[in-house]
Amino acid sequence: MEDSLGRRILTFVLGWGVALLLFFPIFWMALTSFKTEAEAVTAQLMFTPTLDSYREVLSRADYLGFALNSVVVSVGGTVLALLLAIPAAYSMAFHPTARTRSTLLWMLSTKMLPSVGVLVPIYLLFRSAGLLDTRSGLVIIYALMNLPIVVWMLFTFYKEVPREILEAGRMDGARTGGEVWFLLLPLTLPGVASTGLLSLILCWNEAFWSLNLTSSSAAPLTAFIASFSSPEGLFFAKLSAASTMAVAPILVFGWFSQRQLVRGLTFGAVK
Repeated sequence: MEDSLGRRILTFVLGWGVALLLFFPIFWMALTSFKTEAEAVTAQLMFTPTLDSYREVLSRADYLGFALNSVVVSVGGTVLALLLAIPAAYSMAFHPTARTRSTLLWMLSTKMLPSVGVLVPIYLLFRSAGLLDTRSGLVIIYALMNLPIVVWMLFTFYKEVPREILEAGRMDGARTGGEVWFLLLPLTLPGVASTGLLSLILCWNEAFWSLNLTSSSAAPLTAFIASFSSPEGLFFAKLSAASTMAVAPILVFGWFSQRQLVRGLTFGAVK
């Protein structure tokens, strides 16, 4: 009994310790955003809060424009990735071939490639297609960036669905589109939703492609943060204010959707 209690206490302490360790950088960033530039370079906890950094950030940049770009390209990239991944995962899960596993591994291996290694060819392709500094260009690159992960997750969820259900649908006259739309998607909705949420978060946090493929018109909030790094030096209070404003929407969204995310990621774990 004492051993079980001690284990629970240890688990509780370790859990909260890891949570606080992960949350501390966010807390420190938010705290620094309320300091002056002179106070921001120090580690003092006692100071007089000020909104000067937020006022200057809002006066120097169109925050709402950057935020709108982030919403459009993140949602667009997620929707496009799901539209491509759902039929691909369905085909691999229910109509596998001898090369299905190799194809999945090959898709996942592309995530191990450094993004900078393919920057030049993608930049030239986007320039030729007129996609530089456009929302549609970012939607395409974000969807392709997350496609391997989305396909893998959906494939895993689809493998949990008994084949007999789809076979019963075929006996009732359901075609392939009907199987996916009326049978498969309702059965795996938690998994599809969690996959979409994860893709949305990855799109929102993506900085490399947004900084290299945009300049002003389609720049999302990651470019908004980078705009406060100047040749004159780093202004930590303003950078912290810009970063806090950039991460706050996705943090709030993640907080409210965490139950759905956990439910989807554990979909099919217990029979």
